[in-house]
Formats: sequence, C-alpha cells, structure tokens
Amino acid sequence: MSDTPHPIPPQDPQAGSAPPEFLEDPLAAALAELAVLQAKNADLADQFLRAKADVENGRRRAEDEVSKARKFAVESFAESLLPVADSLEAGLAIKDASVEQIREGAQATLRQLNSALERNKVIAIDPAPGAKFDPHQHQAISVVPSEHEANAVVSVLQKGYLISERVLRPALVTVAAPK
Repeated sequence: MSDTPHPIPPQDPQAGSAPPEFLEDPLAAALAELAVLQAKNADLADQFLRAKADVENGRRRAEDEVSKARKFAVESFAESLLPVADSLEAGLAIKDASVEQIREGAQATLRQLNSALERNKVIAIDPAPGAKFDPHQHQAISVVPSEHEANAVVSVLQKGYLISERVLRPALVTVAAPK
C-alpha cells in the first residue's frame, strides 16, 4: 500500500455528474448541470416545433389533395356528359325531323348517356321480375298479388342507381304479396 493519493478518474459531463474540479464547489456544479439541461431543453423544444410544423404541413397537403380529388372527379364526370348534351342540341336543331329520326337520335343519345354513367361507375339497378326483393337496393312502392314468390319483384317502376357499389337511388318496385 502506498501513501500517495489516488487520482480521481475524469468523468463525462454528459453522463450527468460533474467533472472533478466542480466537486468542491456545489454552486458551480449546479450551474454546469443547469446549462446542460437548458441546452437539452432548447434542443427538445426545437425538435417539438419542427415535428409540429411537419404534422401541420402534412395535414394541409392532405386537405389540398382531397379538395383536388373532388374537383377533378366532378370535372371528369361533367366532361363525359358533354357529348350527351351535344347530341341533344344537335337533335333539337333539326327542324323537320321525322318521328323515326327523333327516335333513333334519342336511342343514340341514351346509349351515350349510359356509357358516360358506366365510365363513372354509375350502374343501374334494374331487377328482373321474380328477383328477390333487396331492401338495400330496392324500395317497395306497393305489394300486389302475383304468381311470383312472396317478396319477389313483380315490376320496376323506376330504375335505381349505384355509384361505386353505394346506392345513389334505390329502384322503385312492386313486390309480390304472400299467398
């Protein structure tokens, strides 16, 4: 054993304990620790503000994308209906059209309209007589005696429509009464 004092190993100020020269002065040690904590606090506050700004910018971009998607979806749908409007105007411009010409023009225009609706995922609900009544897609207007099973569609008074598998308008139908 030797009588010489053992040196104190250096300590890392980031580890939370003060270097050896501050061991004798608690005020200096507290001030040093305070400075380290203030620097960490400032860094964390800066990180928080940056993260908050990133979230806000992401939310704003998402809102802009949704707004643009709605705008362009309506624009696309309207664009697909323009040929239908053109056909109707052209048909009305003919002054001395025969009944057959008017009928052919109306049928061609209806085909254009149906094509435009299908391109935009608007599908007709037109159940065949005898089909099972579906309350999710059909609206029963009346119940009539019929040779069909009970709760089967007897006739369609007005077609319904789906848009992307969601009911836009239910089909108006008459339904077979129970026997």
